[in-house]
Amino acid sequence: MKKGEVYSTSYSNFEETNRSLFSIEGFYNRNRIHSSIHDLTPQEFEELAKEKTA
Repeated sequence: MKKGEVYSTSYSNFEETNRSLFSIEGFYNRNRIHSSIHDLTPQEFEELAKEKTA
C-alpha cells in the first residue's frame, strides 16, 4: 500500500510525504481488522479490554 502511494504521487517535500504516509499507517494500525485479535480493529479490541477491566 505504501509503495503504491509513494510511486504514484509526486511530493514537493519531506513533510508532505511524511504526513501522507503517516495517515496511511494510522489507518492500517487503528482501523483495519487484524486476524490475530479475532478480526477486530485495534480500536475495538482496546475498547473491549477497557470494558472488561472496568
